Amino acid sequence: MSPAEDPPRVYEIRIAGHPSTEEALALQDPIQRLLCPDPDHAPPCEVPWSFTVAGDGPDDSSTALVLGVYTSRGQATRVAAQVRTLAGEGRAVAVSEGDAEEWEELVEQYRFERGSR
Repeated sequence: MSPAEDPPRVYEIRIAGHPSTEEALALQDPIQRLLCPDPDHAPPCEVPWSFTVAGDGPDDSSTALVLGVYTSRGQATRVAAQVRTLAGEGRAVAVSEGDAEEWEELVEQYRFERGSR
């Protein structure tokens, strides 16, 4: 698929099934290192990203770590596969298109960093 056919947009990568918010948030650092092995690199990041947490399950009895990324569908799928490996077999990892208004900082980061080249 060409870049014109797979333009960047917001995707959510949901890592489900954490018994607590603290456990969900503990995955942030390893995922950050996966996405950005050199935090002191010059911009732009290959994939702009951010985190949030959300209730998970029918009664929100568990917590999901949600990784927002602004990238192509193909790249979001590749990132999700890496996150799935990192999270381990016991965690469901799903990719879906996200709401750009809810992840406005990612869209702005992408525009700013791409404009600064």
